[in-house]
Amino acid sequence: MLAPTGVEFKPDFLHIRWMGRVAYQEALDLQRALADSVRAGRSPGHLLLLEHDPVYTYGAHAVAENFLVDPKLLIEGGALVIEADRGGDVTFHGPGQLVAYPILAVERFSSRRWVSVLEASVRRTLNEFGIDGVTEPEYPGVWVGGKKICAIGVRISGGVSTHGLALNVTTDLSRFDAIVPCGIEGRGVTSIKSELGERISMERIARSLAASFAAEIGGVGSSFEAAPWPRSDGNDTDEPGEADRQEITNWPDRRPRAADGTLRPDYVRAAARFDKGYRSVMSVVRAGELNTVCEEAKCPNIYECWADGTATFMILGDQCTRACGFCNVSTSRPGAVDWDEPDRVARAAAALGLSHVVVTSVARDDLSDGGAAAFAATIRAVKKSLAGGSVEVLIPDFKGDKKSLETVLAERPDVLNHNVETVPRLQRLVRPSASYARSLAVLARATGSGHGIETKSGIMLGLGEDESEVSSVISDLAAVGVSILTIGQYLQPTAAHLPVQRWWRPDEFDELADFARRAGIRAVESSPLVRSSYRAHTSHQRLERMNHPVELQIQAR
Repeated sequence: MLAPTGVEFKPDFLHIRWMGRVAYQEALDLQRALADSVRAGRSPGHLLLLEHDPVYTYGAHAVAENFLVDPKLLIEGGALVIEADRGGDVTFHGPGQLVAYPILAVERFSSRRWVSVLEASVRRTLNEFGIDGVTEPEYPGVWVGGKKICAIGVRISGGVSTHGLALNVTTDLSRFDAIVPCGIEGRGVTSIKSELGERISMERIARSLAASFAAEIGGVGSSFEAAPWPRSDGNDTDEPGEADRQEITNWPDRRPRAADGTLRPDYVRAAARFDKGYRSVMSVVRAGELNTVCEEAKCPNIYECWADGTATFMILGDQCTRACGFCNVSTSRPGAVDWDEPDRVARAAAALGLSHVVVTSVARDDLSDGGAAAFAATIRAVKKSLAGGSVEVLIPDFKGDKKSLETVLAERPDVLNHNVETVPRLQRLVRPSASYARSLAVLARATGSGHGIETKSGIMLGLGEDESEVSSVISDLAAVGVSILTIGQYLQPTAAHLPVQRWWRPDEFDELADFARRAGIRAVESSPLVRSSYRAHTSHQRLERMNHPVELQIQAR
């Protein structure tokens, strides 16, 4: 349960997260953002548990000869080769290997003592499954029968730890044939599966390791928030499997009702207002041959926003390359990029007299940059057209590509919005082509870009999440530096989309808003009809008053 209104925000000692399959660089950027938050006292300790796509990493003390295969050949074979900001030699990370990244203040531990804590945590878990793991004073890690089962490599900076351990669970051990693992000659590697002769689920091992680690550091872990777990059939991707599709199929199709049979409450209804303002916005949008997310996503606030002369422009067409379970935007093969569109958006914004322009897009995974160049061009055009105006962009994840994100950030939008949408457990059902960890990494990268850009995110309620899961997401967003948060009730757009599981009450939205503010998120819009760009200008102005109170008072006089 959330802390009662008025109680000082005091987060749990250790937030434990299973993050699913995460690209190495995304996990690294997320670690850095969380470490900054821990150093600043904005968040408690974190334990990230995850798997990586195939990657060979080497630390500061690596020896080139410990690559037995040319790294170029490894890359051509589908793996990454990355220099890590830690000590140690070359090692391999990949599917079937449990990677644990503890991010917390460790001033009371020496580096050697901290490594011992990680080793002891692994040994506890191995013993639970009948495996006798041992340590060797000259080599960090855990060994079984003379073979390494767990590699350890840590970095402590400013008193906060990053990196951690990699425990082979069902790992393809042939991947280690390309290297001298950890630079140790003549020693092999093993896995839990090899030792037991059977496949043990990643979930069982991860939960055991989380409990072992919490016990070793003398703390209590928070509830175990999890992204979808790898399935026992070996399909460990983040794509929806047959079990997921069957779960969707079995949900009832009652659009006016939630799954528990309750009718849509009156507070989740918006009145239609086809007044002069609405007609004016429609005229400008049609004249510019533009798309708006207001229309394409069936936003319930379209009448209010258009009546007030505001709209959210949607660039790059009206056909999305993804098929999220909640979104009404059509999924199909998009057309060519319209490079005149940025100027038309700028002219429309000027015609509407907007001082804060919100721009979003469909997902364009067919483009090499995910549409980043079109976002950049639109930001430039709007800023040129509206002197002194502000620009907010609601971007996709660009499939995690840092260069694409930097293309957008380099144009310095005033607000960069990227939605996590839902809790980790429901990510695969709600947005199967995205991931919770990737979204946090996008926000962390934007916050830490050095461009002074405010970051924003949004959550939908009513898809089956519970209160503790939502509060954990809010804590994560605060930890990576998000400044603005929107929380709203999910509404099923058609019978083909995910059904509403329950209607959240207005007082619950108020309680979540209070929690978010105590967690450190400075501007929060939280009510049933709130959407990503709802009252975007108001939220941005609120931050501006917080950031520049003296200047604004002078301007007001």
